[in-house]
Amino acid sequence: MGLSLYIGNKNYSSWSMRPWVLMTQAGIAFEEIMVRFDSFEGDSDFKKRINPVSPVGKVPALVDDSFVVWDTLAIAEYLAEKFPDKQLWPQDLQARARARSICAEMHSGFGALRSACPMNIEASLPDTGRLIWRDKPTVRADLARLVTMWSELLAQHKGPMLFGNFSIADAFFAPVCMRLKTYALPVPPVVTAYIERVSAAPGVQAWISGALAENDFREFEEPYRNRPPAAWG
Repeated sequence: MGLSLYIGNKNYSSWSMRPWVLMTQAGIAFEEIMVRFDSFEGDSDFKKRINPVSPVGKVPALVDDSFVVWDTLAIAEYLAEKFPDKQLWPQDLQARARARSICAEMHSGFGALRSACPMNIEASLPDTGRLIWRDKPTVRADLARLVTMWSELLAQHKGPMLFGNFSIADAFFAPVCMRLKTYALPVPPVVTAYIERVSAAPGVQAWISGALAENDFREFEEPYRNRPPAAWG
């Protein structure tokens, strides 16, 4: 049967984006199964579809024949072990440990940025971003940490990605790049250039194209916009 990846709406689902982009960028074949967000209540269509697949009732979920892996970091590790020839982690021991460290930091941290700036690839919200930047010091602190992290890694490994070639680390931070573009948060040129390189990576471009093609306005995912014209589904 091969690999199947259950994901949510590409415009909004930052968690789904990470393994999808990683697999696409690496050339790992998989079947995409999109589980449309309607709500996250127990009786929602989303829960009815994903609960039989994943014991936590969330996306993403990777199914390898009948074996299920959930959680983005666990999925990334599983893929790295299943496809060692793809070199999804850096090959150097210390670089690999550092990449795992920053992925774990992304996985559990940056709560202020996540909360204030939910991923919304289709939207352009620079005015909202200016207000967030002005009013939320915790977002400024999260972004300062990102700028320091990315700048140091790009300088150390000489780019174009955080550890040279595209790796799990870049896939993990791709949704953050989308957020920074949507809200136009201020970053130095070296970070802007990295965001553009990530955005131009074929796997990321494919995800962005899919997000823009959805035209699926989910009101509960939209804290800053009103519902667009009725032409949207």
